[in-house]
Amino acid sequence: MPTAREAAVTRAIVLWCPDWPVIAARQALDLPADLPLALVEKGLVFACSDAARADGVKRGLRMREAQARCPQLEVVTYDPVQDGRAFEPVLAAIEEITPGVQPVRPGTCVLRARGPARYYGGEEAAAAELLRCLEGLGLPDARVGIADGPFAAEQAARSTGRARVRVIPAGDSPAFLAPLTVAQLGLADLTPLLRRLGLHTLGDIAALSRIDMRERFGERGEHAHTLASGLDGAAVVPRTPPAQLDRAIEFEPPLDRVDQVTFAVRGTAEQFVAGLTKAGLVCTSLRVEVTDESGRVGERTWLHPRLFSAPDVVDRVRWQLQGAGAIDSGLASPIARVVLEPAAVDDIGHHEDGLWGGGADERIHHGLTRVQSMLGHDAVLTATIAGGRAPAERQVLVPWGDRPVGVARADRPWPGSLPAPAPSTVFEVPRPVAVLTEEGAAVEVTDRGDVTAPIARFSPTGRAGDARPVGSWAGPWPVRERWWDASLARALYRFQLVDADGTAWLLALAGTGWFAEARYD
Repeated sequence: MPTAREAAVTRAIVLWCPDWPVIAARQALDLPADLPLALVEKGLVFACSDAARADGVKRGLRMREAQARCPQLEVVTYDPVQDGRAFEPVLAAIEEITPGVQPVRPGTCVLRARGPARYYGGEEAAAAELLRCLEGLGLPDARVGIADGPFAAEQAARSTGRARVRVIPAGDSPAFLAPLTVAQLGLADLTPLLRRLGLHTLGDIAALSRIDMRERFGERGEHAHTLASGLDGAAVVPRTPPAQLDRAIEFEPPLDRVDQVTFAVRGTAEQFVAGLTKAGLVCTSLRVEVTDESGRVGERTWLHPRLFSAPDVVDRVRWQLQGAGAIDSGLASPIARVVLEPAAVDDIGHHEDGLWGGGADERIHHGLTRVQSMLGHDAVLTATIAGGRAPAERQVLVPWGDRPVGVARADRPWPGSLPAPAPSTVFEVPRPVAVLTEEGAAVEVTDRGDVTAPIARFSPTGRAGDARPVGSWAGPWPVRERWWDASLARALYRFQLVDADGTAWLLALAGTGWFAEARYD
């Protein structure tokens, strides 16, 4: 007779799509299936395709080593957001044939086995129906595991082999799990210690006392014992299907003028914003997907400092079309479909007007947006500070309403950067100057980082005849960047100098040439 703990274990079905990050990247980038592909995160291989594994590429390799093993390897940066977005249609398709899906991670989901088994006439019949559903989505390699508890079911799905379905009979999960290695628990920091203690398999852990595991390793040790014993009591909590917030419009026949498309999109944009409002949300990041009559898809994500209204959405569609080949308001290829999708949303309560309205900031935003509507998205720029060491490279201009994307972050440490206060005038092109000794010779810096002579005179024009006395100076501060890349490597010495007029300068010496990077006004 089963114990209370055994009775609490839920019979579960786990669907697993091997190499899901690779599948999602292929779909997004339209890459061929036989291309060796590796997804890289923080310089290491996060996932790779079968073709890449055949050449020795595997998870955890450094990117350079992976490329050395497979010279034709296509390297793509791993995007977890894209990973989750691509899995959403899979979850929606499963929910059409059986409710109660709980996502575990992109590429893996779990269901309670009782409902599907009773509806389709058995667990194996339910698994076959789920596989047919995934095959219809172009996922012929999906796997299904059925066992007592989500943990055992996932291990069954990962060990199906060519059968694609593995069913562990009720009560047999402990015996199935016993020969598996402790690495299957996913406790990276605890696994080496368990192995040093002689616990190499889940059966070794299950043979111990649950109380002993808790006293030695705490709650994580007790949880590891529960999983290894096949007594995973984790409940399957079905997700609440997200509201359909995106909107699409198709044109038949396709439209070949920007004004025609934007006029037709206006009603869809109003429906899009109304749907968000009904859900109590506002869109702060908008993804616009445009498909032309030949099937080519172009997409762009637009940001907004507050929230997108219907006119804002229409403006973004027009700007995207104008940037994609519009010639005299005509398009290089007629547009067949436009999709509006909220890439990021926020609670509508966070964006309500104050008691007295939005005030001056709201009027400024509408005014600048109006200028953009007339002159183009890049016609109104706003300055922001990015990361970097040189003052010039920290200046970034972005279109009004956007946030900087793909630039260095200012909040990261930048060894060798200037301390506060920052110079007020930064020269877009560094100005050549002359820095001289008392005798009129050019000052240089030795290999040991010492000046060849004290700085006595300074010429802001670079001509020795314009040299003036120097009140004070400080430096040098060496800067060596990208030494590993010969084409981008840079080495220089920075100085701060105050001339006889009391003007402070930020100077740099690169090789034997002096130039002014900025001025402290």
